Amino acid sequence: MAIRFVTFGMFIIDEFSFADEQGKPTGVTVTPQGSGGTYATIGARIWLPPDTLGMIIDRGSDFPQDIQNQLLAYGSDIWHFRDDMNRVTTRSRNSYRGEYRGFEYITPRIRLTPRDLERTRLTRPASVHFICSPTRALQIISEIQEIEGWNPTTIFEPIPDRCIPEELPSLKAVLPYIAILSPNAEEALSLLSLPLIVTKSAVENAASELLKMGVGKENSGSVIIRSGALGAYVMTSDRKGRWIAAFWSSAENIDKVVDVTGGAGNSFLGGLAAGLSIANGNVYEASLYASVSASFTVQQLGLPHLTVDSNGVEEWNQDSPHRRLEVLRQRQDREIENKNH
Repeated sequence: MAIRFVTFGMFIIDEFSFADEQGKPTGVTVTPQGSGGTYATIGARIWLPPDTLGMIIDRGSDFPQDIQNQLLAYGSDIWHFRDDMNRVTTRSRNSYRGEYRGFEYITPRIRLTPRDLERTRLTRPASVHFICSPTRALQIISEIQEIEGWNPTTIFEPIPDRCIPEELPSLKAVLPYIAILSPNAEEALSLLSLPLIVTKSAVENAASELLKMGVGKENSGSVIIRSGALGAYVMTSDRKGRWIAAFWSSAENIDKVVDVTGGAGNSFLGGLAAGLSIANGNVYEASLYASVSASFTVQQLGLPHLTVDSNGVEEWNQDSPHRRLEVLRQRQDREIENKNH
């Protein structure tokens, strides 16, 4: 089976702690598993069979059995485990103090590169996803170019703390090799030294500025700025921009959104990769798949829940992804129709 999607995101056991503005703990510490790469993989898994996608997981001596069981429930074919009993699994701490988010690694990390795919079943996937600084993205691209005949769709998610103006030269250097650049709204505005006030017009302006820098081979790439409840703004090489709605954007559905700090953005990009594969590269159509993938991720702390009925039909959080896709598509069509009148 051809591999359609692989992430270079590391598997990290994430710890989350929350405090109020004064630093007083609010008594909530949760430990969902997985990090951005895992959420991206599950975002793609919502649409694709397990044997068409993959992720490398470096298991240390402390790898929790309950996490392993949950991962295997999504399909054992997805995960390429590498074991080292002489080290511990990579862990991080995400600390929230009011609106401020801090992030730190609390055990050593093992970065993944395209070379790690060689001599595994995950070699030469059709699309790859990476979450890193623009400088590191350049290294990943150079390794991809070393492998003759492999030209994957490259989906680049800049890491939040490197979305700063000082990274712009490195970003400009890597953009010609990126098919899809996807920061979130705050990250895009920060990169461009623009006021960090997220409005639709601010996002549209940022997408236009980033696209002008030359995304993709011969400017054929796209910019997708993920903007939370506003949806995602998709701009392609022909300079046409389109908003794709967040699935849970209406007031009556707001109670369905439990966790916006988790991996919704990562899951969006995994869903996007799956959508590109299903929709023959149509980035607007693929973004509908992406929005649905994100909709399952925000419904709980941690990864969405997969069940399979006696007929082999999969449901996620007791719902059908294809049903949600149809609902979202009809909503988009109505909005386009209303604009044209």
